[in-house]
Amino acid sequence: MATALAKAADATTSVEHAARIEHVSKSFTTPAGRQLVLDDITLDVAPGEFVTLLGASGCGKSTLLNLVAGLDQPTAGTIATDGRPALMFQEHALFPWLTAGKNIELALKLRGVAKTERRDKAEELLALVRLNGAYGKRVHELSGGMRQRVALARALAQDSKLLLMDEPFAALDAITRDVLHDELTRIWRETSVSVLFVTHNVREAVRLAERVVLLSSRPGRIAHEWTVDIPQPRRIEDSAVADLSVEITEQLRGEIRRHGQH
Repeated sequence: MATALAKAADATTSVEHAARIEHVSKSFTTPAGRQLVLDDITLDVAPGEFVTLLGASGCGKSTLLNLVAGLDQPTAGTIATDGRPALMFQEHALFPWLTAGKNIELALKLRGVAKTERRDKAEELLALVRLNGAYGKRVHELSGGMRQRVALARALAQDSKLLLMDEPFAALDAITRDVLHDELTRIWRETSVSVLFVTHNVREAVRLAERVVLLSSRPGRIAHEWTVDIPQPRRIEDSAVADLSVEITEQLRGEIRRHGQH
């Protein structure tokens, strides 16, 4: 089957979409043969929209994010984004020999920002993620939550219209994760960046998103979508968040059970 991939670096979507994923499938060759990981995924992300991708481990969430980032190509279907997306991983992936500020400046340099402007811009981004005064700190001097804030600032330094986030808070303790949920919501609202956020945590998905998309177990297909009408700011313990989380969890359990029967 022919592949037609509209790479983020080379193509843009219409103004109605920060990302457009159309009939995308992805398979890999394994010792046991060809394995279908994603099957006929069609999904749009509107400008300024926050969408979470939810599903059991191994359902293809991260694979889909990598395809949207342009790190891999689909076996079939097309992907187009409004400019090159920025990608943030579960691990902060900061360079330990650079300071927090210099890690951000590296992204600014790659974007083509003049050397004379980089320090000020890095300081602005650190202030945006509430890390004023951290410019000169090295990675080992930062807590896990602070490292993820620097990683977020570095992603924002790319000035992308679409931010791809692959379980960025999964390794953090519950209190730090909750604080960063607040910070991410604030930054998203202040910057109007579009976000496609991968998680396996149902409450996190509901806490953050305007829309939750559930992928079935492998091969990953869109099993269900929910529009989250709960006003922001939300708390993870809010009754409305809990109620919708219960509904989504039941759907997720059903997908896992169906997968186990095959």
